[in-house]
Amino acid sequence: MKASLSTLPPTARAACIAVVLMGCTGKIQDTPLQQGNAADAAVAADGAAPAPTIDIPATTRFPRLTHGQWESTVRDLLKLDAAPGTSSMFSPDATSGTFANNGTTLRVGQQLWSDYQTAAETLASRIARDGAALTRLLPANPPADPRMRARAFIEHFGQRAYRRPLSPAEIDQHLTSLYDRGAMILGGDAFASGIELVLRVMLQSPNFLYRVERSSAVREGRIPLDDFEIATRLSYALWNTMPDDELFAAASRGELTRTESLVVQARRLLGDARAKNVLLGFHGQLYDWDHFGDVRRDAMRFPQWRASLPASMLTEARMFVEDVVFTRRAGLRQLLSAEYTFANDDIARVYGLAGTFDGTFRRVDLDRTQRRGMLTQVGFLASRAYSVDPDPIHRGVAVNLKVLCAGLPSPPPNVAALPAVPPNSTNRQTVNAHTGPGTCGSGCHSTLINPMGFAFEHYDSVGAYRTTDRAQPVDSSGQYTLDGRLVMFRDGVELTELITGSTQAHECYARYWLEFLAGRGPQTEDRTLIQIVGARSREDRPVLELVESILTSPTFTARSTAAEVMR
Repeated sequence: MKASLSTLPPTARAACIAVVLMGCTGKIQDTPLQQGNAADAAVAADGAAPAPTIDIPATTRFPRLTHGQWESTVRDLLKLDAAPGTSSMFSPDATSGTFANNGTTLRVGQQLWSDYQTAAETLASRIARDGAALTRLLPANPPADPRMRARAFIEHFGQRAYRRPLSPAEIDQHLTSLYDRGAMILGGDAFASGIELVLRVMLQSPNFLYRVERSSAVREGRIPLDDFEIATRLSYALWNTMPDDELFAAASRGELTRTESLVVQARRLLGDARAKNVLLGFHGQLYDWDHFGDVRRDAMRFPQWRASLPASMLTEARMFVEDVVFTRRAGLRQLLSAEYTFANDDIARVYGLAGTFDGTFRRVDLDRTQRRGMLTQVGFLASRAYSVDPDPIHRGVAVNLKVLCAGLPSPPPNVAALPAVPPNSTNRQTVNAHTGPGTCGSGCHSTLINPMGFAFEHYDSVGAYRTTDRAQPVDSSGQYTLDGRLVMFRDGVELTELITGSTQAHECYARYWLEFLAGRGPQTEDRTLIQIVGARSREDRPVLELVESILTSPTFTARSTAAEVMR
């Protein structure tokens, strides 16, 4: 018989009321991926049917640079040896969604505008008063006449700062005229003062602080971006900074509006170390690597624990993803199901690996009956565990949201924590008693969250494999509706195999790539592109190929004719 609300323990009653009020109908960013058929959308990729129409949602024409993008752009624009670090004193960016580059949430308030002004004045003075630094920014063979040299600087530097060619009016009537007033306003040497004033204005200009997309001509129901706008989107998507000279040159030649040339440039950027860091950053933000550093354990209770383990967890995750994506040029299937990882002494202790480790990381094969891919790695497991017991709720939420894009509401505020596990009970039994069938959690928890979390009960609070919990056998079996079909599994390894073959997981991965590369949350209009890219992922296409598919799609090279809707 199902328990009534009055018969539940106090902590469970509190959770119950919150869950009942919230319901379990929320959608992750209003873009559920459990409907539709990716195979249908992928037919066109193989030439068997006309290409499906890829709709483009309304997006902002003025995405602001994130603080990280501002840093890297200033470094590259001014040809500095390192980023200035000035943005650490800016008023913080507002964040929304999974990634930090959501352009729809980035605004400029009064304080940030003041921060930009101070930074611009400091940088302008630093460059203009340093002859070597200023010389690096001049075009090759500049005119000898100071005013003509200043004009050449404005035309050359301005294209890089605004990421497009300047108009004659901008060059002559605005910036060169401004240069002429430099000595009067700032004093000192006329050339240095004029350039400093120009730099101040450019570094505060919306044309620098925003990635402005000015194209407005409609063709075939959409607004194609021009070459410089595509170059800017491409560079910030893959390098998180402004275009380099080669990309600017390709834009000047009008090459980026041709798909074959865009592919060449995309592959060039993907082959650069800067893209590797950005793509690793995608996985780090998606799978919450920043939480690894929060893990602390009692070494008396967990002999595998060392203070250096959190840093080793991060290195393992980074090396594994780098190997799959860049070295092996593999896809999501390998990320989810690979039977190897990279381990040092710290990681080897948790995995129970035999052999001698000298403190450095090396590739190791794992027991395929115990571990497969990133969901059974130490970082994922230990960062989603309590100090004593595993945390099946947060493990289950992570798989639902980050791997399957299943619809879950935000957790209600001020829900009481679960009670301690009684001596004669297992962790699963305790969690199930408060959130499972017969409780208020029979919706979200018992059907979505708990089954995913319980699948990883074989991994303790530090991620070590176990077969018993408080002298009782571990039960990690469960069932879950995947791709609209109820599936059964015995443990996390078997669940991982099912997830790896699912349409849902591959479309979810595609959805997050679209969100990251486009710098915005996914919208209803993105459905077809997500299906196409997800189908390619399920075919085991390399991650880099999936990225390339998005970068060369109409979603990336054009804008909607609809006005932006503020979200």
